Amino acid sequence: MTTTVRPPKRAYRPPAPLGGRGPIRTRRGSARIALLFLLPALIILTAFVAWPMLSALRTSFTDSSGFGVEQWVGFDNYLKIFTDPSILGTLSTTALYAVLFTPTALIGALALALLLNNPRLAGRGFFRTALFVPFIVSLAVAAFAWSYLLDPQVGLLNFWLRSIGIQLGNVLQDPVLAMPTVVLVAVWKSFGFYMVIFIAGLQEIPISLYEAARIDGAGAWKRFTNITLPQLSNTLAFVVIFAMIAALQAFDQIYVMTGGGPYRSTQTVVMEIYQEGFKKLDLGLASALSYVLLLATLILSLVQFRFFGRREKDLS
Repeated sequence: MTTTVRPPKRAYRPPAPLGGRGPIRTRRGSARIALLFLLPALIILTAFVAWPMLSALRTSFTDSSGFGVEQWVGFDNYLKIFTDPSILGTLSTTALYAVLFTPTALIGALALALLLNNPRLAGRGFFRTALFVPFIVSLAVAAFAWSYLLDPQVGLLNFWLRSIGIQLGNVLQDPVLAMPTVVLVAVWKSFGFYMVIFIAGLQEIPISLYEAARIDGAGAWKRFTNITLPQLSNTLAFVVIFAMIAALQAFDQIYVMTGGGPYRSTQTVVMEIYQEGFKKLDLGLASALSYVLLLATLILSLVQFRFFGRREKDLS
């Protein structure tokens, strides 16, 4: 009796294309096509982002005024930033603005998101839209409107307050009240955007977690601290970073409402960059200030990423 040994079956392989290098050529062709599609955007980014940034970096080491011959001064502009009392005061004013703006916008947006995320609330779609509308308005236009509202002579806000016996006065010329006022305008303008982001994060939280917590007897505060906040950690990190960057770049409403005054009480870093570069024509110092602001923004973003990333690991 003879036994027939059959050769093992081989896996099916499609026939190789002519030339033997079809897949490589296909990948190279796809990469070239993708590069052609990306080329217009790359040209625009290079011309309007990369090149100006490199040019500003070079200018920060000179005494350029935009006219005439410029001289190389090395790190003198950066040393002036950290030794000039007026510029140091600007840095502290910017920090104060960020401290006032970020938690106020964050807490207000989260509170409204929690309220408007309730499915039993009548008209919540209307309220969401109404609260988001200020975000699409230009901040400069909003600042003009608020300036007229707060005007001590013709402003409606002062008129309403005087009718109930409160004399507010010119808050934009008060060194103590000017900063909270411009912060209030920025919060009114931007908190609707943060609120929408929080609502999106709240809708991603499984309802079963809240139902289980209610069965266990957890109250509203326990559910908020043990479920809502941990589940919103990524959303919270994004909003904090976004709000902090917006605070460090504050300019529009300050330029329109106070111009950095009174007595430099609202003079932020971006206002200082504008005045040094366009009024005093010290482009070297203005460029150096821009890069210090960029470095501070990067450091704050990295610190917050590390903090929220570590907190997320601890909660998981």
